Amino acid sequence: MNLTDRVVVITGGAGGIGAAMARRFTAEGAAAVVVTDLDGDGARSVAEAIGPVAHPAAVDVTDEEQVRSLVADTERQFGRIDLFCANAGVTTGGGIEVDDAAWDRSWRVNVLAHVYSARAVLPGMLARGGGHLLHTCSAAGVLTAVGDAAYTATKHGAVGFAEWLSVTYRDRGIRVSALCPQGVDTPMLAGGLADGHLGAKVIAASGAVLTPDQVVDAVVAGLAEERFLILPHPEVATYARRRAEDPDGWQAGLRKLVRRLTT
Repeated sequence: MNLTDRVVVITGGAGGIGAAMARRFTAEGAAAVVVTDLDGDGARSVAEAIGPVAHPAAVDVTDEEQVRSLVADTERQFGRIDLFCANAGVTTGGGIEVDDAAWDRSWRVNVLAHVYSARAVLPGMLARGGGHLLHTCSAAGVLTAVGDAAYTATKHGAVGFAEWLSVTYRDRGIRVSALCPQGVDTPMLAGGLADGHLGAKVIAASGAVLTPDQVVDAVVAGLAEERFLILPHPEVATYARRRAEDPDGWQAGLRKLVRRLTT
C-alpha cells in the first residue's frame, strides 16, 4: 500500500507506536488520519500537533458500538477507509494469579477489538474491492511474553485471527498485516519496568529496544510490500524458527534467562 492520499484510522493513537504511525502516515501524504484512543485528550493532543490532516476521536475499542460509529463517521466524512490500524493493546505483567477482570480486559482489547474493527470496516472495503488491515500483535504472538500469561495468550490469538482474515479475504482484495515488534520504547514498557514486571526486564535485557519511529519505518516498508508478518526486529523470525524446530530447547533457554533475571 502506498500511503499517499489514503484515509487511515489508528486506534491506540495517543502515544507510542500509534502516535508515531499518525505522524509518519501524514508525512507520507495520507489524505486523512483519524487518531483514536480511550484517552480522548491524548488523541486530540497528537492530532493537533500533526495539523489539519489528523482528526481525533475518543473511542473505547472494547465497545463494539463505538467502533461501528467510528467507522461509519469516518466513511461519512471521508468517503472510505483505506487502512485500519487496530493498534490498541494492554498488558498485565502477571501469570495465572492475575484476576479474571484483567484477563477479560486483555481478551477484549488485544483480540475482540480486532474482531470488532474487522466487522465494521470490511463491508465497505469489500464493496470497493480493496483495503488493508494492520493489526499490532507483538512478537509475543509468535513467541512468548515471559512473565505475562494473558498477554502471551491474547497476542497469539491476535496473530491467529489476523492470519484467518488474510486467508479468507486476500483473494477479494483485502490485505492483512500483523505487526509483531519485540521491545519498543513506549509507556507500556516503561510502566512495566517501573512495576518490576519480569517481561519488561527480559525485553530490557535483550538490548534490542527500538523507538516507535523505528517500528513505523518497518510498518511503512511492510505495507508497501503487502507483507503479512511485519517484523521490526528481524531476529524474531530466527527465534520463531528455533521455537518451531526445537520447542523443548527453546523453552529451556527461556527458563535459563528467567533464572538469571530472578536470582
